[in-house]
Amino acid sequence: MTVKPKNVLKKGETTRLAIEDAAVELFMERGYHATSMRQVAERAGLALGGIYNHFSSKEDIFEAVIVDKHPYKRILPMILEAQGGNMEDFLRNGLKITLNELNSQPMYLKLMFIEFVEFNGRHGAAMLKEIAPSVLPVFENLVKSRKELRVTNPAMLMRAFFGLIISYFITEMVVSNSVVSKLMPKNPADAYVDIFLHGVLVGQD
Repeated sequence: MTVKPKNVLKKGETTRLAIEDAAVELFMERGYHATSMRQVAERAGLALGGIYNHFSSKEDIFEAVIVDKHPYKRILPMILEAQGGNMEDFLRNGLKITLNELNSQPMYLKLMFIEFVEFNGRHGAAMLKEIAPSVLPVFENLVKSRKELRVTNPAMLMRAFFGLIISYFITEMVVSNSVVSKLMPKNPADAYVDIFLHGVLVGQD
């Protein structure tokens, strides 16, 4: 009796992933609206009818891509290994790790912009259903163990951290090739975290 390795995908799963990969390539090349189901099927090496065995529509494919291609599965273990001794270290390490990972696969950021612009973020619920069970406990543990935190709601802390990452990337895209980039500090990510942690006002005794 031959035992299949656990990481061997079933034929249907392999086909589904091939469809998602083909769709990503086309979304990057042509944009979401200019991509048709027929084009996705052809790129995946399938008959048009075959693609409907796995996805009911192009939007259905897009939602699957947003969920399945999310980089948290690679990012989260690295963040957990480099938490640091305090909340400031955790945020600095977490932001750097996330930025490095997302910079290595800019495709996902482009997909997220399609999600925001074309769909008003409505697939976010499906994405959070996938990632929250793994990510939220990290912030729950932070709230319990880091006494210096003013924020005691783990979900709010997670949302703020996501916002930190997204806002940094958006502003980095705007200023990176502009004259403003020459005015930035040597380590802008550290400065960004510092503003996130302490605000822009000098502390009052």
